[in-house]
Amino acid sequence: MTSYLLDTNVVMRFCNPSDVQHQLATDAISRLLAQTDECFLAAQIIIEFWVVATRPTEVNGLGWTTEQTRSTIDQLLDRFPLLEESPQIFPHWLNLVTNKKVRGKRTHDARIIAIMLANGMTHILTFNPSDFAGISNITIIHPQELMTLEDNES
Repeated sequence: MTSYLLDTNVVMRFCNPSDVQHQLATDAISRLLAQTDECFLAAQIIIEFWVVATRPTEVNGLGWTTEQTRSTIDQLLDRFPLLEESPQIFPHWLNLVTNKKVRGKRTHDARIIAIMLANGMTHILTFNPSDFAGISNITIIHPQELMTLEDNES
């Protein structure tokens, strides 16, 4: 059994049926759960989800109300366990950004990896593998890879 952190972009597509990649996100998560893997969320992911869900559509958001966003988050938290926000996250993050010379926006992605490291996780499901490439020794899986594996096993 492998534990996966669901990246924000996977959660966004999973929760938004009108997204063109909604079915792919849903199928990938379903596949992981069917093979007895575990899918987790982190507070950072939920915060990023809130930002995009409540941002106006004109600026690449979903334009959801705070009530709709909260309801969706409550449903997510009922379905997927939330990783602990521990004091170990900050030292992992600080080491990552220093040692890998991470700058700018990628510091958010480094914090996601720090959360994973602090919780002993090695796998992340993401539509943007390049966001995490070269930051740490984690396994980065694109949802399409899971579906390709399924096709090859058939």
